[in-house]
Amino acid sequence: MRILIADDNDIVRRGVVGLLSSEPNWEICGEAKNGAEALLKAPELLPDLILLDVSMPDVNGLEVARILRQDVPRLKILVMSQHDPIHLLPRVVAAGGDGCVDKNRLGRDLIASIKRVTAGD
Repeated sequence: MRILIADDNDIVRRGVVGLLSSEPNWEICGEAKNGAEALLKAPELLPDLILLDVSMPDVNGLEVARILRQDVPRLKILVMSQHDPIHLLPRVVAAGGDGCVDKNRLGRDLIASIKRVTAGD
């Protein structure tokens, strides 16, 4: 599975890369530092999944999800946020996202969340 990571925080991106490096058959195909860069890289790199920070400069994650759902319909979209995923999930789904994970729990929940949104692929 090819994964694009979009987050404006370098430390978060590096942490996510570290968490995902243990998974066989998963490849980080690219990174984006803001929403505009994510919108450019996703159609170019054609990842299977994008991990998308909800709060990014230029274009926020929910708007990126809306656009990518139209431009790359097969793309799985998992939104990362420091906000409570239970309250954010309806907005993520309305924007075209497939799921939401709490940034404060990435170490515990990220891999399981990815597997959940990509199940059946």
